[in-house]
Amino acid sequence: MNNKALLILIVAFLAIPHWSCTDLQESVLDESLTGAGRAEVISGAIAPAYGQLSRTWLHTSNYGLQLIASDEAILPYRGGTDWFDGGKFIAVHQHTMTSGNDLVRSSWNEITKNISRAVSAIEVLRPLAEEGNAQAASALYEMIALRAYLNMLMLDSWGLVFEKESSADLSTILRGQEAIAYVESELLYVADVINKNLAPGRLSQAAVWGLLSRLYLNAAVYRDPYGKPDFRAEDMNKVVQYTSNILNAGQFSISPEYFELFNDNNNKNAEIIFSLDQRGVVREEHSRWTYWSIAGSMFGRPEFSSADGTDGPSFTSDYYQTWVEAYGSTDPAAADARFFQENIILPEELKDLSGVSPANDADHYYCIKDVDFEMNRGILRGVLWGPRKGSDGAFLKCDDGRVRIYPVIQTKGNGPDRNVGYVSHTEDVDFSNEGRLHNKGYRCAKYQFSRTSPNANDFSSVDLVLMRLAEIYLMRAEAKLRLGDTAGALADVNAIRAGRTARPDVTPPALTTINLDILFRERGFELYWEGFRRGDQIRFGKYEDSWTEKTDSDVFKRLFPIPQSAIDGASNVKGYLVQNQGY
Repeated sequence: MNNKALLILIVAFLAIPHWSCTDLQESVLDESLTGAGRAEVISGAIAPAYGQLSRTWLHTSNYGLQLIASDEAILPYRGGTDWFDGGKFIAVHQHTMTSGNDLVRSSWNEITKNISRAVSAIEVLRPLAEEGNAQAASALYEMIALRAYLNMLMLDSWGLVFEKESSADLSTILRGQEAIAYVESELLYVADVINKNLAPGRLSQAAVWGLLSRLYLNAAVYRDPYGKPDFRAEDMNKVVQYTSNILNAGQFSISPEYFELFNDNNNKNAEIIFSLDQRGVVREEHSRWTYWSIAGSMFGRPEFSSADGTDGPSFTSDYYQTWVEAYGSTDPAAADARFFQENIILPEELKDLSGVSPANDADHYYCIKDVDFEMNRGILRGVLWGPRKGSDGAFLKCDDGRVRIYPVIQTKGNGPDRNVGYVSHTEDVDFSNEGRLHNKGYRCAKYQFSRTSPNANDFSSVDLVLMRLAEIYLMRAEAKLRLGDTAGALADVNAIRAGRTARPDVTPPALTTINLDILFRERGFELYWEGFRRGDQIRFGKYEDSWTEKTDSDVFKRLFPIPQSAIDGASNVKGYLVQNQGY
């Protein structure tokens, strides 16, 4: 049973009424899904656990929590009209969240629910595996690895894990070294027996090696989340060992085009080790990773009138300036393939917008087939270009039926430029009345608007990348650097940079020197908006720093508060779930 065979099972699982945003598109995607009996039992056991990852990594749960808590992104109360949501994003960004914060609570709920589904799958699979069913044993190893992965998310955010073998039993809560040892034992248990050749939507041996590497790299933080990390040589050597296992296997390679990692059909990208498999089956998926940051006036797919952004989070100026500091007088867009991909090629006569405004630009456009239009990608700055709607709500067309591409008019919000100016993203963004206007902040367009989606919002076929080869190189580089092997660390970082060859003019130049600050910066360039920045800041000793709208320096904020609802729910067992320090 391969990755695709799960998708129809996930669809069926998501039909449960709890999933109110789910549509069913019942389509068998794998000819191997035939027959009856135990094969269906096995598939049916693991599909809910893998399927729940879609909720775990929702923008309003763990993805948003990791992103907004860091210096990487900020989500203001846009124009005083959008994205306040009870102040949950503002509080998380400022590190003033409480145990009632809904972003924290949603993240906790979705991850713990995911753990429960992994445990339920293990309960079904273990007896079958003990009877000698090889398929069940293989699936069992995946579910044990998934449980470990989810517990690592808990350990990273709340400093605890749940040890649980039966859904009928009360979990044992472990912290510190006990938690590390438990997760390590889970991963080591399956490391030599789990399938080596699964598609990236399933946990394979390489993914388990990658998780072990993450665990050992962060062990210093997990042992003592509020102290100065003590990076032990034995841990760093294990990081080198397991990352080298992946790199030496030759199963994966750096993607020549950086942004192809985040396009349709990325399921087959040779850099991706573990991903959230979507492929156009489930409505409740993550086009949100595509359009959450994009301007609400921008339409990423002119085939569909609903393919707009939401004016969500922006990059902070603090994060953007790391690029400026690295490249000096050279625009990062002209120096580094990871920063920007120009897909909108403007005719020369349209580039100058001097004296041009929505009041006089009726003829200031070019024509393109709607299916050929592709947004610029990466870090979006300045004036956007895209399709424009007429008074009837339809996109304006050229005489030959192609769509017109104009400077995008600011149609959202209540700022002074609404309907009279263009969307022009500025570097400065904050929580002030001026800084929270809808155009403020450079935007992230890392993920493609799916071309297979029927409306560019739902049923995306762009898998969400949860582990890839570049991260493996970066983990090994960090471990080598902390062990004193500067040359080895530099070689690993440069291997990634040299591999982005699809656009040779912007292949990042080789670094000539490396230290912890440069490596932290390099992780920020390579892995931005993939859920790593908060953990990186903690591990590199930068989480108590100040950045845009965040001045809190309390080390207890390295962990999030345990939701009060969870504590109340466990109140019948005295002392079972104890609130984290500082809350």
